[in-house]
Amino acid sequence: MLQTRRAFLISGTALGLVLAFGVFRLPAKVDAAEGHFDFQMSDDEWRQRLSPEAYEVLRREGTERAFTSPLNDEKRHGLYHCAGCDAALFSSDTKFDSGTGWPSFWDFIGGAIGTSEDNSLGMSRVEVHCSNCGGHQGHVFEDGPPPTGLRYCINGVALNFKAA
Repeated sequence: MLQTRRAFLISGTALGLVLAFGVFRLPAKVDAAEGHFDFQMSDDEWRQRLSPEAYEVLRREGTERAFTSPLNDEKRHGLYHCAGCDAALFSSDTKFDSGTGWPSFWDFIGGAIGTSEDNSLGMSRVEVHCSNCGGHQGHVFEDGPPPTGLRYCINGVALNFKAA
């Protein structure tokens, strides 16, 4: 009985720690003032520059609701730029319909994207950000089409499309 009680307490404590530091971790704000990115603004300047939705995604690592971006249906040839700093990130040549509800690409424009580990929501993912301003774009997964096998799942509100 004592062994069962001890196992229960240890399991409960471990679960509590996982929930506290994983599932309920608040998204960290990208702090461009740290000097990691070429394009920098204060938090107040970002708030003035971006819509509330774009600010939540780009600066607070939020996620827009699936199937809400008009960029899901964008079929024209052109480039997708960061909505924060206007850096070109993706070409329409690498866009595909993933069926996930977010604009998806199998590759990015060289040097335009950076990545970091994201352990929020109780899972391990690879976060994608603009290498110019640090703005959160989305995540990359290994279930995309050839030739890369990658799926850059990007928030439409974090992008601006410019037709060629």
